[in-house]
Amino acid sequence: MEVEAMSEEEARREEEQQEELPKKKIDVKTAISMIPPASQVLGREKRQRERRVRLRFHNELKEGIAKVNPELLKEIGEGEYIEVVVARRHRFRYRVEKDDSVPPNEIWVNGTNLPEYGVSDNTIVTVRIARS
Repeated sequence: MEVEAMSEEEARREEEQQEELPKKKIDVKTAISMIPPASQVLGREKRQRERRVRLRFHNELKEGIAKVNPELLKEIGEGEYIEVVVARRHRFRYRVEKDDSVPPNEIWVNGTNLPEYGVSDNTIVTVRIARS
């Protein structure tokens, strides 16, 4: 009986202690705001993989070669080939040649065959690194 009395007495003490301590509710929004985003934890930043630029015709270039500013290549990523997309319809693949004389918002290509596809000089296109 003494054992039971002790356990009842201990239970009462624990209940009293729990009643004395105010229970704090945890705010979920505050707890979530303390968790950093995955990009910060992993140290990666999202890079822009494509860019809209002007397509300029320079017929002295060889077919299949595009002259691109090195700064533009740093933005979209380094690669041997680029893909030029015109109005989401036509895709052209060019080998890259770096040239500092090309403005950063332009790409120079040979334009002898492009009018067949409805592409004219000074057209706005999307450029990205071509996948293998």
